[in-house]
Amino acid sequence: MGTFSKIHRFHEAGQPANEFNTANFGTPARSLYTSTRLLTLHYEIDITDDDGNIVYLAGTKLFSILDKTDLFDSKDRHVAHIERKFFSIHGRHYISMENGLNFEISNELFHLVDDIKNIEGLGWRLVGNILALNFVLYDDEDRVVALISQKMLSMHDKYCIDIYQPEHEDIVVAIVITLQHMIRDRQASSSASSSSSSSSN
Repeated sequence: MGTFSKIHRFHEAGQPANEFNTANFGTPARSLYTSTRLLTLHYEIDITDDDGNIVYLAGTKLFSILDKTDLFDSKDRHVAHIERKFFSIHGRHYISMENGLNFEISNELFHLVDDIKNIEGLGWRLVGNILALNFVLYDDEDRVVALISQKMLSMHDKYCIDIYQPEHEDIVVAIVITLQHMIRDRQASSSASSSSSSSSN
């Protein structure tokens, strides 16, 4: 896991999966890509395939205290609802899948090098490195479900998702959307802390 986090793995749509990924985990079943669109009263995340077709769409109201987000597929089928627990020091988010599955994601460690996010209710783990912008999702048998990488210096908060267990695609996408929210919350909290510290000085 340490080796994975040290090397950036993002690839654009239409490009083959990163050589490190394929050498260590094989060729993914398919790859998806996210891009954030900022709108007037809310923001949306498009999830597209290698051909640029929208496969999923997530929408969030900007002024929602609980960061409520709904995920739909390209046929407008509701896939999942995501929301943040109010006043949670561990950044806990609740995910309710349309099929009745419910689980939670929370920060276990607040380290910049190795972040571990417990996925309670699934028994899965999301292990990553915010500095290297790489994450790996393991199931309850420690098998790789997906590899997730963020594009460096992107204005649209882009991620690529290499999926190895396609039967769990809906869950993987819901987890990635939640991860984006958790990283955004952390960045906002860090910026607020820095501003407060500067003002006090």
